[in-house]
Order: sequence, then C-alpha cells, then structure tokens
Amino acid sequence: MSAHDAQPAKAPLFNSPLETGLRAVVLLDALYPRACGLSELTWFDHLVVHTGDLGGPASLHPDLPSRTGELLVRRRLVEQSLRLMQQVNLIEASNDETGIYFKASDEAPSFIDLLQTSYSLALKDCARWLADQFRDRSTSEIEGIVSERIGRWTAEFRTATDSSEIGL
Repeated sequence: MSAHDAQPAKAPLFNSPLETGLRAVVLLDALYPRACGLSELTWFDHLVVHTGDLGGPASLHPDLPSRTGELLVRRRLVEQSLRLMQQVNLIEASNDETGIYFKASDEAPSFIDLLQTSYSLALKDCARWLADQFRDRSTSEIEGIVSERIGRWTAEFRTATDSSEIGL
C-alpha cells in the first residue's frame, strides 16, 4: 500500500469531546453571563439533548431506556470538551474559593452564528429554552430538579474536587 492509499484516521464525532464541546459553547452562550461549574455543565449537557423530559422542545437525542445512566459517563467527556473549547478560545475559565467556573468567551457568539445545520439550529433552540428555565436558579435548585427528573443516584456523582481536575 502506498502513502497515497492510506486512509486518514477518523475521529468519532458522536459523543466526542468535539461534539460535547460544541454543546457546551452553545449552552454557555445561551446562559451568558452565568458561569457554570463542571457538575452544572454535565447536567446541562444531558438535559439539552433531552429537553422533552422536562416538558420543553422535542429532545435532540432518542429516548433510550438507559439514558439515566448517561450522567455517570458524561462527566469525563464534559471535562475533555471544556479543555478543548478553552484551547480554541471559545470558553473561558475562572476560579474562586468555591471552584472553577466556565462561561462563553467573547468569540463564542460569532462562532455559534456559523452553526447552521438543522441539528445545530435545534440545539440552539433547546439551549435557549434550557437557559430560560435554569439561568436564575441556584446550583442546589438545579441539582434538585436533576435528582427529581433523572434520579438522585445520577445527580450525586459530584466529587469534592468537582472541577479541580480541569486546569485554567
């Protein structure tokens, strides 16, 4: 096989740091100026694709029976996606005595405007709806809603270090 015949390695898009990172940028832009911790972003990443579970717009992803366990595996992916989006300056991180928080950068709105696929447009609608529901709620209120809707065992995956694993 010659070098011309070699196929480039294909990176998975579904449930990849890129896909999750794009959702994080869209979510944080919709929530702006609110900054979110890792746990909140993990919850929001799940909720934005399952808005139908909350009485919102039609869910972006199918209603699979095992979706309640998604939060348990989603956290690491959200961490990776936040790092990636920081590297391309679409998300900013800040910290205080309570943890590390993320918000959309000044470059995010211009980038988001470029996303025009039907999925991206639906994602933006779901993110705006979700932001309207949660923007003014405290983290503990959001955790209560996640516990009620998805189950307490999935909402309580938070660790004492919460977002300390992600570097600024």
